[in-house]
Amino acid sequence: MPKTPGKPPFSIVSGETTVVLPPRKLGTYGTALWDRVQREYAITDCGGTELLCLAAQELDRAESLAEAIARDGAVIYSRAGAPRAHPAVRDELQARAFVVKTIEKLGINFEAVKPHGGQPRAIGWTGGR
Repeated sequence: MPKTPGKPPFSIVSGETTVVLPPRKLGTYGTALWDRVQREYAITDCGGTELLCLAAQELDRAESLAEAIARDGAVIYSRAGAPRAHPAVRDELQARAFVVKTIEKLGINFEAVKPHGGQPRAIGWTGGR
């Protein structure tokens, strides 16, 4: 069989999985979450990738708020000198709660970390009392 110039007779396919890119730009923490989840679960459906992207964006926001709180202090003082919680504390907590709820919605938090040890118990009638 004659060879076609410029075209190899077969192609080698990489053993690595196809990288799914987020639908929008993510920051450092969001990109790290996106990459970890995609490596373990390879979410490709449009609803799943959108939820994951939203969770990653919200993680970036939570970390940004945490940096502002660390810079300013968790307790700030009013003009009169009265102490109160930093206003971003509530927003950071809400952002982190959104990330947790979204991860639960994706169902990626229910996988067992390690297999259950021990012998399995018999189910149903075993012939004894």
